[in-house]
Amino acid sequence: MQRDNTAGSPSTPRSPRLRHRRRSAEQLIPDASNTNGGHLLVDDNNKYKTMWIRAYSTVWMIGGFALIIYLGHLAITAMVVVIQIFMAKELFNLLRRAHEDRHLPGFRLLNWHFFFTAMLFVYGRILSQRLVNTVTSDKFLHKVVSSLIQYHMVACYFLYIAGFMWFILTLKKKMYKYQFGQYAWTHMILIIVFTQSSFTVANIFEGIFWFLLPATLIVINDIAAYICGFFFGRTPLIKISPKKTWEGFIGASITTMFSAFWLAHIMGQFQWLTCPRKDLSTGWLHCDPGPLFTPEYHTLPGWLPEWFPWKGISILPVQWHALCLGLFSSIIAPFGGFFASGFKRAFKVKDFGDSIPGHGGITDRMDCQMVMAVFAYIYHQSFVMPQHLSVEILLDQILTNLTVEQQQALYEKLKQVLQDRLLG
Repeated sequence: MQRDNTAGSPSTPRSPRLRHRRRSAEQLIPDASNTNGGHLLVDDNNKYKTMWIRAYSTVWMIGGFALIIYLGHLAITAMVVVIQIFMAKELFNLLRRAHEDRHLPGFRLLNWHFFFTAMLFVYGRILSQRLVNTVTSDKFLHKVVSSLIQYHMVACYFLYIAGFMWFILTLKKKMYKYQFGQYAWTHMILIIVFTQSSFTVANIFEGIFWFLLPATLIVINDIAAYICGFFFGRTPLIKISPKKTWEGFIGASITTMFSAFWLAHIMGQFQWLTCPRKDLSTGWLHCDPGPLFTPEYHTLPGWLPEWFPWKGISILPVQWHALCLGLFSSIIAPFGGFFASGFKRAFKVKDFGDSIPGHGGITDRMDCQMVMAVFAYIYHQSFVMPQHLSVEILLDQILTNLTVEQQQALYEKLKQVLQDRLLG
């Protein structure tokens, strides 16, 4: 009896270690199906079934997207907000543990408190000026909105502090590591996901063109990379995303550059897409297209043969800017997808969700879009927007920061100054 106990006793502590070694050994053995060739789309036996599922979902998404673009700026903004909420939900669930959450009632609600506080702050800063412009005609509403905007930052700060105190008061013994991990995870989502995607809304109100073109280029690049890799992909591009190939990357880059130049010319013809929206109304827009969207005629060189049908071409100056956007969406933006691939591998998940058949979750489709949205905003502010003061910029500042009484006083003083100068 004693010999049995002695023989059995060492086996108890060893068994987990042996299991760990066995698992490690199994992980080190390469599987033939998991080699680079097995991962490539061109060698995937189920690639046609997957392609049709992806194509079906893509058609529905493009159709819905086109309808929202037609509905205008507010509809597009609402779509972006819905996408952000779904992305946050997918990412919150990525590190969620049901056992710990049962011991922390209301802890999920705290994550959403921080999320909606950040949403109130960011969108309040972006849309405040346009909200003022919307209610300028109504004196009472203008006064209410001006007061809300004046104390907007203070309100958001105290909402955040309330969440911070809520977090501290809910700390429980033996749960500290999980709770602080969730706190850090929530803030990372706000910084990396929410803040980046919020630049999209700023682009929308500068003109739908500056939202639609970058977003479309990412979609074209994604589709072209998939098709080129599907039929021709043989050379793996990056280890962290085994299905990506050099053939798909190069083919998508060429397709995206041509598409950028061509789409900019088409989109630049419609004032609905090119005019900026200065308020939150929904009416049709009419504006001076400006030099960016005014065609310039270029004569083709004389050495072309006489039978060539065109003697010159008409190009919009914005098409040259579109080439810069196309270059970024081809070379840099895909690294957003590589980052997401590495992220999923770190947490051992295939997709962030399953809300889109054949594509995964909303976050799986938005990884490159977030990187592109930030670049499009920075590029527009740096190279497209006028860097000097203009009448419109000054007027927007006056309407945003001055009360009606102050605006009337400014008007009277400016009128007097102008009269003195004219008489002088």
